[in-house]
Amino acid sequence: MPFKPVEHPKCPKCQKSVYAAEERVAGGLKWHKGCFKCGLCNKMLDSTNCTEHEGELFCKMCHARKYGPKGYGFGGGAGCLSMDKGEHLGNTEASSRANSAMEPRAIAKAPEGEGCPRCGGFVYAAEQMLARGRAWHKGCFKCRTCTRTLDSTLACDAPDGEVYCRGCYGKLFGPKGYGFGAGQGTLTSDPKAESHAPRTTVIDTAIIQAPKGQGCPRCGGVVYAAEQVLAKGSMWHRKCFKCKDCHKTLDSILACDGPDKDVYCKTCYGKKYGPHGYGFACGSGFLQTDGLTEEEISASRPYYNPDTTAIKAPAGQGCPRCGGMVYAAEQQLAKGTMWHKKCFNCAECHRPLDSVLACDGPDREIHCRACYGKHFGPKGFGYGHAPTLVCADGEAPARCQGRSMGTTKAPEGKGCPRCGFAVFAAEQMISKGKIWHRHCFHCSECNRSLDSTTLNDAPDGDIYCKSCYGRKFGPKGVGYGMGAGTLTMA
Repeated sequence: MPFKPVEHPKCPKCQKSVYAAEERVAGGLKWHKGCFKCGLCNKMLDSTNCTEHEGELFCKMCHARKYGPKGYGFGGGAGCLSMDKGEHLGNTEASSRANSAMEPRAIAKAPEGEGCPRCGGFVYAAEQMLARGRAWHKGCFKCRTCTRTLDSTLACDAPDGEVYCRGCYGKLFGPKGYGFGAGQGTLTSDPKAESHAPRTTVIDTAIIQAPKGQGCPRCGGVVYAAEQVLAKGSMWHRKCFKCKDCHKTLDSILACDGPDKDVYCKTCYGKKYGPHGYGFACGSGFLQTDGLTEEEISASRPYYNPDTTAIKAPAGQGCPRCGGMVYAAEQQLAKGTMWHKKCFNCAECHRPLDSVLACDGPDREIHCRACYGKHFGPKGFGYGHAPTLVCADGEAPARCQGRSMGTTKAPEGKGCPRCGFAVFAAEQMISKGKIWHRHCFHCSECNRSLDSTTLNDAPDGDIYCKSCYGRKFGPKGVGYGMGAGTLTMA
C-alpha cells in the first residue's frame, strides 16, 4: 500500500499547510502565527482582539470600520459621530456600501393584539420593551405626544392604551389647577378647565387681641397653632419672632431670651447683656468694649510675666529646673514631678520635649532620646540612636580583619561555614540548619549580600543568589535562562 501523508489544514491567508506548533485558531479556521494579523492595519492579533469575517481576520477597530454601522451614535464608546470607513487603510467595500441607499426594513405583521401596540409588527426578544404587560419595539417605545424616547423609569401607561412621558401624561391625564404640574409645585391648567391662582394678602397679626399676658409678647395678638413659636414659656407669632435690635429672623438655635422678657440674636445679646472687656464678645476671643473707656480697657488687660521663677515654691515642690511654682495651666509631668512647659526641654541640646520624647535620666534631669543614649545608653559597635559605631570613651573598637566577624575559632563544623569563627546571636543568619555571620552571608560567586528572600542553598553546601544558582545548578538548553524563552547553555 503506498504511503499517504497526513493532510494538514491550509492557512486561509497563504494557502499553505498549518502545523500544530504554529497554529492559531479563529472562526473555526487555523492560521499561521505570522499570518494571524489584521487584514487592514496589519496589527498582530491574539484571541482577545481578533474578529473573523468570511475567511479574513480583522482587529475589532478595523472590523467596525469595514462592516460596522456608521453615523451619529456609533463611535469610540460615547455617543459621538463616527464616519471612519478605513479608506486610508485600503478599504473600498464600506464606501461603496455606504453610498447605496438603505432599504426600508419590512416588519412582519403579528395577529391582532399580539404585536407591538404602535406598529402591529412582531416583537422579538432582542428589541422588546415591556409596558403594562405588552411588548413594544425599542424604536416604537416613545411618548405619543412629544416622541421622546422612553425607558422603564420615564414611561407612564395611559388609559387610552398608549405610553407617554411624565410631562405629557400630567398635561393630559393629571389633576389641574394651582400646584399641579410635572411633578413640581407649578401652575398647570388645562385650557378647557377653569382654574385660578389664590390671592395672597398680608394679614396683621395684632388685629385679634388676646387677653393681657396670654398673647404674643411682641404684638399682643392671639397665637394659633399653625404659626406659634415657643420661647421661654411664651408663644410668639412666627412673623414676630425676630431680634429686638437688628430684626433678624430667629429660630430655636439662634434665639437668646433676655432679662427684659424679649428675644435677641446671639450677637445683640452679647453686646447688651454679655461680659465686657478684653477677650469677651459674642463667642469669639476678640476685644469687645461696648460702653467702656480707654482707662477701663487698659486696667482690664491681663499682664504676662515671662519669668517662671517670680513665685518660688517650697523646696522640693516646684519645677526641678527653675524652682518656681507650677500651676495647672502650664504643668508637664515627668517621673512624678511637675515642670513648667517652658522648662520642659532637654538638659543637653535644649530641644523642646513632650511625653513621647522625654527620657528621665539617673541625674533627675530629662533628656531627648539621642542625648540619653549618648550619656546613659550602652556603648560599642551597633549601639546608639542609629545602627552606627558609637563609643563615648574616645577609643573605637578594632575592626575585624579579612572576612571574619569573630575573634574565636569555633570547633570543627560548629562555626561560620565561610570563615570558621564562632557566631554570636546578635549577628547570626540561618540557612538550612547552618549559622553564618551577617558579613559572610553573601553569594559565593558574585559576593552579593543575601537575605531570606534571595537565598538559594546549593548541593555543594554553599549559598548563592538566584542568578548564580540557576547558572550553576539550573537546567540548561532552549527555554531555560534568565528570562522566558531564551537560549542559555552556560
